[in-house]
Amino acid sequence: MPIKSENLAVKNELAEAELIRNFRHENTWLGAVKSKNGWVGNEVIKIPVQGAAPKVLIDNKTYPISNKVREDGRVVVSLHKYETTNTAVTTDELYALPYEKVSDVQQQHRETLEDETAQHALQSIAPQKNTAKTPVLTTTGEADENGRKRLTAKDLINLKKQLDRLKVPKGGRVLVLCADHVADLLLEDLTFKTRYQNTATGQIASNYYGFEVYESTYAPTYNNGEKEAFGVAAQGKEASIVFHKNYTVKATGPVTRYARDKKDDPENRQHTIGFELYFVCVAIKDEGTAAIVSG
Repeated sequence: MPIKSENLAVKNELAEAELIRNFRHENTWLGAVKSKNGWVGNEVIKIPVQGAAPKVLIDNKTYPISNKVREDGRVVVSLHKYETTNTAVTTDELYALPYEKVSDVQQQHRETLEDETAQHALQSIAPQKNTAKTPVLTTTGEADENGRKRLTAKDLINLKKQLDRLKVPKGGRVLVLCADHVADLLLEDLTFKTRYQNTATGQIASNYYGFEVYESTYAPTYNNGEKEAFGVAAQGKEASIVFHKNYTVKATGPVTRYARDKKDDPENRQHTIGFELYFVCVAIKDEGTAAIVSG
């Protein structure tokens, strides 16, 4: 029995390391977010907050120049816990299938976790509603066959102008387009269409009205100006989301593989596998986050 437990522990450790190593959200907008795994401890992320910036003196004639201590702070955010439901692999399947199903199941769990964490992350950084620092605009184009107003290049220019007024740094603005808005721009803007057809990854354009552009099949929804909760049936309209690279971070915490060997399940004689992962993606400042909702 001790030998069996030790072997399972080693398998769990290897599987956990493999999941972390391959947990990359490749070809998604999350690749543009800075990873801060080093800030994680005890399932929380401790985010440093810079103190006040220094003043710039022009043609100063008063000396000595005064000193001021910059008082930094930090924000502590709990990582979200994501758990997959267990998958069973029977003895008959292990011998009948032309591939190694346990490894395939583990890969499927990782890919499912990647999808769910990416969707939840986009929902998390989307602004709750329109405020002075977090603009939530509405599309103004012609109505489609369902009465939804299309996104136009003019709408994106207006969004850019709002961010300019908020003095959001131009470098590092990321726009994640929902499926409807991608289709709208493909119909309206030949420049966007050319860049879209030439892209080889999930990134569409490195500079489209000042945005680094990605698309997502999942999109947060807004109803009566308020962001709807994650995982509920949508009542409102989908939105494209904007964030800034300097003000957004992600972090992956510990991962645990839960497994029971078929030898420990004499009734069913099947392997059982499930995973638990800690992860978070969060905007650390309001400035730079915005949304544009279909009207």
